[in-house]
Formats: sequence, structure tokens, C-alpha cells
Amino acid sequence: MVSNRYDCENQWGNQVATRQTEQMHDAALGQDMRPGADAAALLIEGQIAAAKSVQTALQPICDAARAMAVAIRAGGSLYYVAAGSSGLMAAADAMELGGTFSIPASQIKILMAGGIPTTPEMPGGTEDDTLGLRDGLAGLTDRDVVLALSASGSTPYTLAAAGIARAAGTCVIAIANNQGAPLFALADHVICLPTPPEVLSGSTRMGAGTAQKIALNMLSTLMAGELGHVHDGMMVNLRADNIKLRERAAGIVCRVTAASEATAFAALNATSGDVKAAILIAAGAISPDQAKAMLKDTAGHLRPALEKLKRAET
Repeated sequence: MVSNRYDCENQWGNQVATRQTEQMHDAALGQDMRPGADAAALLIEGQIAAAKSVQTALQPICDAARAMAVAIRAGGSLYYVAAGSSGLMAAADAMELGGTFSIPASQIKILMAGGIPTTPEMPGGTEDDTLGLRDGLAGLTDRDVVLALSASGSTPYTLAAAGIARAAGTCVIAIANNQGAPLFALADHVICLPTPPEVLSGSTRMGAGTAQKIALNMLSTLMAGELGHVHDGMMVNLRADNIKLRERAAGIVCRVTAASEATAFAALNATSGDVKAAILIAAGAISPDQAKAMLKDTAGHLRPALEKLKRAET
């Protein structure tokens, strides 16, 4: 069942000229003759205007993030599917989920038209090439979520992926920048980001890409909150696999518990870097097994575990 379409389902025109992402910016005339500082100021204004467009999609983003959390909690996977600049935005978000929130790599899939680039060249024709999509999406189940991104909302590669996902009974989150985009008709959660015309007409790596990246940041962070991976604005489920992140993890333990740095590092060593369990150890002098059992009881949420620990002490 398609839901959360909101006011973005206007009739889609057949002409490219009807797409907001292809319109000319009001200040485009003579832009190439502006002094550098004036041109730069216009580019900044364009980015700010694009960012503000995300405010119109707050509730759909919240609803979609909750669906993503349900998928991860159920052992399902998140499939990020897109082409071109949207694909780069999607890949950037997907690749951060492991280090930031310890989402297992096995639950994150990236399907980008033509594959993730390994050279500076990104051929445009790949967005029309749907071959291989069925193989990439062959394992879809109703526990998974497909995030389908397209600035225009009509990219053949992304539309085909959404259609395959819909046929498999998989939840589809659609993100596009044109109202009434065909992609929205295939989605369970519609995230319409009505960015103004690009300062450089049609260059959706700019305003549209900025809005998409903001929406993706919100989706993954809100999802992490639903999973209990955020506590007082801190990444309590980060993967501390380098010096900087180990220091950050220790700082989080110290900040939450007021423990010394030595205690924090000892707790992290005892839990093999599990920040939430280390916090419970530092806060209540309990064993790693007790800490992990307590977190299991609270579905991985730290705050109720800390409250339970506090009640036990009193």
C-alpha cells in the first residue's frame, strides 16, 4: 500500500521543461559575467534554499526512518539504489552506517547504475541501463527496505529498481526533487524535496544533491535513534577502529558516567569496544556479561539500562 505521499503527487508532465530541476534560476541571466564574489554568493544562496526544502518533508522522513529501523531490527537489509549524483549521495550515507552506528555490512547494499566509480569518470548513459538490477535485487524480502533516489524522479534505473522492490513486497522509500515524480507512485514512503531551480540549470549535483544528502543524514541518524544508537547526541554504538575513534569512545564513556579516562579505557577493553556496555560497566561496576544482558533486555537502548542500573543500586 502506498502511503505518505502528501502533497507531492501532482500530475507528472511529459515535457522536461515542466520539471523544477530543469528550470532556469531567476538570477541565471548574465551569471557568467558576474564578479567572482557575486557568483559565489549566488551559489551559497542556492545551497541554502535547497537545504530549506527539506523542511517540507519532516514527517515523511521520520516515518521512513522508522521503517528502516524496523528492517534492521528484524535482520533485514537496506538497499540504497540510485544513479549519477544521487548514487554518490546514497553511497556516501550507506558507507558511513558501519563506522558511525555499527550497522553490519551484511545489512547494507549499494546498487549504483554502472557500479560505484573507481575513476573520476561517471558515464551518464548508465542511468538508463537496468540490466543486472534483477540480480542485484534478487534477495529482496518483506523485511528489507529499498531507498530509491532520483533528482528528477524519472531515472529509468531507479524506477526499475522501485518496481522490482514493489513486486517483491519490499518497503520502498522514494526521494526525489520534483513534485509528482513517477517514482513516488511506486513508494510506500515519499520524500519530496522541492528544491528551487539550480543556479547552474540542470546540475542536480548542487541544490538537489545537497537536499538529498541532508535527507539521507536525517534518515540514518533518526533510524539510529530508533535502534538506541544515539544517547544525548552521542554515537554510543560507533565502531572504534582507529585511534581517533577509540579516544572518542572513551570520551563518551567519561561524559555519560563521569568516570576517569583510565576507567573508560578499561571498560572499553573489557567489552572489546562496545561503548554502551562499557558505559554500564563504568557506571555500575558490573561485569561485561551483565552489561550485555541488560542491553538485551532494553533492546539496545542505553537510557533505560542506566535507569535500571540506578534503581538496582538504590
